[in-house]
Amino acid sequence: METITLGQSGPIVTPLCIGTWAWGDRLFWNYGKEYGPQELQAAFNASLEAGITFFDTAEVYGFGLSEELLAQFLQKTDQKVQIATKYGPFPWRLTAQSVADALTESLKRLQVQKVALYQVHWPFAFLMSQETLMNALADEVERGRIAAVGVSNYSASQMREAHQILARRGVPLAVNQVRYSLLTRQIESNGILNTARELGVTILAYSPLAQGLLTGKYSVTGSSTPSGARKFDSRFSKEGLQKIEPVISLLRQFGEKYNRTPAQVSLNWLIAQGNVIPIAGAKTAQQVQDNAGALGWRLTDDEIAQLEEISRPWLN
Repeated sequence: METITLGQSGPIVTPLCIGTWAWGDRLFWNYGKEYGPQELQAAFNASLEAGITFFDTAEVYGFGLSEELLAQFLQKTDQKVQIATKYGPFPWRLTAQSVADALTESLKRLQVQKVALYQVHWPFAFLMSQETLMNALADEVERGRIAAVGVSNYSASQMREAHQILARRGVPLAVNQVRYSLLTRQIESNGILNTARELGVTILAYSPLAQGLLTGKYSVTGSSTPSGARKFDSRFSKEGLQKIEPVISLLRQFGEKYNRTPAQVSLNWLIAQGNVIPIAGAKTAQQVQDNAGALGWRLTDDEIAQLEEISRPWLN
């Protein structure tokens, strides 16, 4: 399988990442009711079998349970797995020591000495300056507890500031994790993607299937009705689904050519952007296998351009 280097000199990872927000999360994902540890263990195993060894978690996912579940699964394999987790810059975290303490707790839950990537979950540092925060992360690189530093949901200017502070310490900014899909292309128009390319920062794309809109499961005439938060999302309304129909139709057309699903074509389009890694959430082995179908083939330049053109309404 081809690989991608995080940033200019970070860890080498697979071109698709498995997202674990739903692992242990009862608030949004009904963990413990619709699925549990057995399904997640099977999803983890299916990922390794598919050659996907890059997992993204966070201290807030399941209030730490996501990290703990990953630790349980890691104990049962000898395969090398790359873990990315996230630090939450909460208002009560005021000092560099609080960053070190948060990392210590994540490492304990994960039962590892080091993570491949440690990301700042959102840009609001509250009473802690970016200077303090980024220098604390640089300290952890020097201590050997994180291999690379990343940010999440940072604007172009915020990313540039973080990059500059870290650069003074000789530490590259490796990643900016942001929302990106065919139906959420704002990072192409607001400067984030161009700035990332200029600085050598890898984009980790979360919600790469736009909450399931790009799977083709939902349509004006389809039998699948949105549930949960989707019921209140205007994109899943009749008008919203009518608007995306041309995109879904083209995804289906290319999918038939390659014997792939609309979701797999959507993920392949993101990977084709270069230095972009989709984070595909998965709660079951079947979902992992479906996501893995995005790998091992490539849309043509003309097909990539056609998808770019038909999804231009979602640039802003």
